[in-house]
Amino acid sequence: MNIFENGIYLDLEITEDKDVRLLHLGAIKRKPRENTECYKDYRLVEVHEAGMNQDAHSGSKHIGSCPGYLLKYHTHRDYRNEFGRKLEIVQEYEGLYVTSHIQFFDQISVIRSWTEIKNESKDNHPIEYITSFALTGISDTAFGPRDKGVIMHIPHSTWYGEAQWKSYTLNELGYDVVNTFSVKRISLASTGSWPASEYLPMGSYENINSNSTITWQIETTGSWFWELSDVSETLYLNISGPTFQENSFLKILKPNESFTTIQCAVSFVNGDFQASIRELTKYRRRIRRKNKDNENPSVIFNDYMNCLMGDPTTEKLIPLIDAASEANCKYFCIDCGWYADGYWWDGVGEWLPSKARFPGGIKEPIDYIRSKGMIPGLWLEPEVMGIKCPLVEKVSHDWFFQRNGRPIKIEGRYQLDFRNPEVIKHVDDVVKRLVEDYGVGYIKMDYNINIGPGTEKDADSLGDGLLQHNRAYLKWLDSVFERYPDLVIENCGSGGMRMEYSLLSRHSIQSVTDQTDYIKMAAIAANCMTAVTPEQAAIWSYPLRHGDLEEAVFNMVNAILFRIHQSGHLAEMSEERFEVIKEGIEYH
Repeated sequence: MNIFENGIYLDLEITEDKDVRLLHLGAIKRKPRENTECYKDYRLVEVHEAGMNQDAHSGSKHIGSCPGYLLKYHTHRDYRNEFGRKLEIVQEYEGLYVTSHIQFFDQISVIRSWTEIKNESKDNHPIEYITSFALTGISDTAFGPRDKGVIMHIPHSTWYGEAQWKSYTLNELGYDVVNTFSVKRISLASTGSWPASEYLPMGSYENINSNSTITWQIETTGSWFWELSDVSETLYLNISGPTFQENSFLKILKPNESFTTIQCAVSFVNGDFQASIRELTKYRRRIRRKNKDNENPSVIFNDYMNCLMGDPTTEKLIPLIDAASEANCKYFCIDCGWYADGYWWDGVGEWLPSKARFPGGIKEPIDYIRSKGMIPGLWLEPEVMGIKCPLVEKVSHDWFFQRNGRPIKIEGRYQLDFRNPEVIKHVDDVVKRLVEDYGVGYIKMDYNINIGPGTEKDADSLGDGLLQHNRAYLKWLDSVFERYPDLVIENCGSGGMRMEYSLLSRHSIQSVTDQTDYIKMAAIAANCMTAVTPEQAAIWSYPLRHGDLEEAVFNMVNAILFRIHQSGHLAEMSEERFEVIKEGIEYH
């Protein structure tokens, strides 16, 4: 099967004994190898089951998987859907049916890839590893040794320092050609519920010699893994969700059960890293939930950063609301602290407004925001419950993630398990109260802990429990948007710790960072477009109380190409600096 779609070449071979081989996938035509025996390693999918023989001198690498190398062609589909051409290739081994999904997108040089496995045998199958995407031979179209002429772009990221890509040669990362293959791999992994806390769930391989680039993103709000290494004198790339080895994941497939991996997207371009990001940007817009917010991006004022910093009161909010309205902000979001009289970190969970902060009730500042022509918003962290929350003593431990039979505590919080119907009712009631009773049209949905490998409750493994919860959370989020289609919900996870596209295909806006220094913000703003579309990227503009004119200008320049997240004590600015802010917002 030879395909050319949207600038991407795909060559798939089915041998006489029904072995399926992905010979090529890329922006350049395939260069056949003289040694065709090596093509036995060009697997379309890797899937490994506990107790089966991994048939490779692999070290920690995920190759030679079994039953992966025993799979045989069963059937396939080649058709078109709303996105473009779609391939589904089904392989089988002793009642295990593995379907590789490859979705093309019209006029975009990106594929979306995932794998489905179904057990139609009479036995249980404990799955430890299964790829969402596997491609061997990525160095075949290049010239010279496979460890030369290549740049690996690694998406370093952290709290206050998101999306800081660094570029390396393969040799600088410790990979050298020492044999026809090695046990050295270049790999990134994230375990837990902050998928972008150390690295963005991305990566990029740029071959300077062939002027071609492969860039990928993994679409999950949980654990993930990718590795790049060698086999049969060529390089391969394997992308997956959670694994047993790296992420404490095991899925026991019982008879008639199926499992679907997380999805990933891979761009292939005849060009450089920037060109590949352009294609991913098109793709991100194509898969995103249709919403009015991205069609007409507007400015948000948020009272947190370099402003009230989690200490809102009606008295403090009124002058800020006046100033934000005068600056022509569309939304005014009251950030954290509105639900507690004082320190609140380990007491969250009820989400009822503080009478001490709002003697006239939370509706007073919310109604005042609306009277000023803006849409009111509130901060919320619905996935956690503080250990001192009054509800803790009233609910079952089944509400919380558990390990060794005990609820897990992280930074004074419990992680709610969204597989539990009682948890869903609780968070549904909270959102209903905010939207229908308080009248908010904007929710800043934050998430400030990383729960780790997962939960053992009703799961085959910790990683299985986490993945089930991740999917239950996304299902809940879909239900919220279905009930309130015009509600804007900002994706925040201590800034950009959950900046990924299983969430951002749903959320219209992403809080990129918690960085408080406007000078350091510049590098984050410049790089964030590699991770999120500009119209979804909320970048802070937070001029200081007593800064100079250039400081105000610098803040506005940081944010002006993105979603302006305006903050700072606007009511206390000099007239000259305030006019700069107004001008920037008007220009935006």
